[in-house]
Amino acid sequence: MNETKYLTPEGKAKLEAELEELKTTGRQELAERLKQAISMGDLSENADYHKAKEDQGFMEGRIQELEAILTNARVIEAKSNYNEVTLGAHVTIKEADYPPETYHLVGSNEANPREGRISHESPIGRALIGHKSGDTVEATLPNGETIRLEILKIE
Repeated sequence: MNETKYLTPEGKAKLEAELEELKTTGRQELAERLKQAISMGDLSENADYHKAKEDQGFMEGRIQELEAILTNARVIEAKSNYNEVTLGAHVTIKEADYPPETYHLVGSNEANPREGRISHESPIGRALIGHKSGDTVEATLPNGETIRLEILKIE
């Protein structure tokens, strides 16, 4: 199933750079490790060889994952003016008596709440999508708790 993956221009560039690094330097370094391990002789008890083969499997899996993401990527273009919350928007919200927080709404591959980047597929992201500044929305968290968030600003 080819699911659309939403990426910011920066996120797409970062994944492309990682893919290029893995396909060139990563593969070359791994090939050298395998060559050295094979030169040691008996492969059945060669921990270096087995570790290099395991690392190769993980790296090739990551290459396939990155290629699939980039093949199905749709770049989120930043707008100069947002009328409502959409992908790519920076949204300032306030919950009850807590201080306001600003989040950048991104695709799931770039989400990192500690860096202020939340996915449009997360409970809070889903609750915010389509709403306007001044709206109050409810989000049900994974633990079942429902929180009310006031949208203060959309940039």
